[in-house]
Amino acid sequence: MTVVAVVVFAVAYVLIATEWTHKLLAALGGAAVLLAVGVTDSDHAFYSKDTGIDWDVIFLLLGMMVIVGVLRRTGVFEYLAIWAAKRAKGSPLRVMVLLTVMTAVASAFLDNVTTVLLIAPVTLLVCDRLDINPVPFLIAEVMASNIGGAATLIGDPPNIIIASRSGLTFNDFLVHMAPLVVIELIVFTLILPRLFKGSFEVDPARVENVMRLNEREAIEDRRLLLKSGAVLLLVFIGFVGHSAFHVEPSVVALLGAGMLVLISKVPTRDYMSAVEWQTLLFFAGLFVMVGALVKTGVIGSLADQIGRVTEGKALLATMLILVVSALLSGLVDNVPYVATMSPVVLELTKSIPDPAQAEALWWALAIGADFGGNATAVGASANVVVIGIALRAGTPISFWEFTRKGLVVMAITILVAAPYLYLRYFAFS
Repeated sequence: MTVVAVVVFAVAYVLIATEWTHKLLAALGGAAVLLAVGVTDSDHAFYSKDTGIDWDVIFLLLGMMVIVGVLRRTGVFEYLAIWAAKRAKGSPLRVMVLLTVMTAVASAFLDNVTTVLLIAPVTLLVCDRLDINPVPFLIAEVMASNIGGAATLIGDPPNIIIASRSGLTFNDFLVHMAPLVVIELIVFTLILPRLFKGSFEVDPARVENVMRLNEREAIEDRRLLLKSGAVLLLVFIGFVGHSAFHVEPSVVALLGAGMLVLISKVPTRDYMSAVEWQTLLFFAGLFVMVGALVKTGVIGSLADQIGRVTEGKALLATMLILVVSALLSGLVDNVPYVATMSPVVLELTKSIPDPAQAEALWWALAIGADFGGNATAVGASANVVVIGIALRAGTPISFWEFTRKGLVVMAITILVAAPYLYLRYFAFS
């Protein structure tokens, strides 16, 4: 069964990467084969927390998509698009820098999936106003969200898993991860002109037209905007305080969506049309396939090998976890990877006498998984969401278009992170 799980996953991944068939067909087809031949079953695929569909992710996305669908009717995205373009003086490069920094900061305090769901519509409208290709901007933003989300416990789903297994707190993440994220964001911003060279040409007439626009005129329904703003504020409070309230972010998102639908009285077709059903189903198929790898012990075996090679050697363990996590998180979604790797890291920390160096293993796992998510189009949940949004907007992002940029960004961020880990936890220990 192990061989079947690996072969099916490899074939589906090749189909997704080469785009020989639609990614949804590849993901659902792979999941169906694994269920049909008995590699996994309904209990493991639909009900298991470790090897099944992560319903928290699915329903978090669904709730936020409904909220975004209602928000679109207010004109607030058009308002933000015009505001951003005018603040950047119509310069595409300045627009990209402004939106990526906004995305990174927001991702630290929300989860990165929610952030890209809110920022992507703004980006599409800005690029439409300036008549420029939105694809480089969307790619830059989702990468910034994966970088910025690493700063806090709630910013990236893998961090939540790591915190629950390690006992690390919100403040621990802020103290240990935020300084690195600031450095990484500065580096990322500096490489944007070269990374997306040729994407910043714009018609001066378009810029002149945008500068004459009044963003306040874009607001179409102020009353609905106030209602949506109030609900969104409550949702954000729920996200930030979900651990204290003992309510999962997915439940917060669904409650917020239900409340907004109830008080807004928006027609059902208007907000349901904003739901990215293909994205949700793609996630479901991907979770089943990765869950089968977990169930058959493939990912666990890889993790155990790391444990045997590095036992008792803190610096080697830290660097190996960092690199392997970055590479594997690019191949499979970083959420199931971290869920599988966390118990192994927990065992490794028990053999390291220095508490600071033992803790460094957790930070290496978080950094590798979070930044490694930028490597490919399926490395992080936010990547898949943005690609789905781009497809619906008529500007599809191919697997390799994303991955060519993503591998560069992943390599640079990991190269910056390695000396940070060494200097902070080993050089002066």
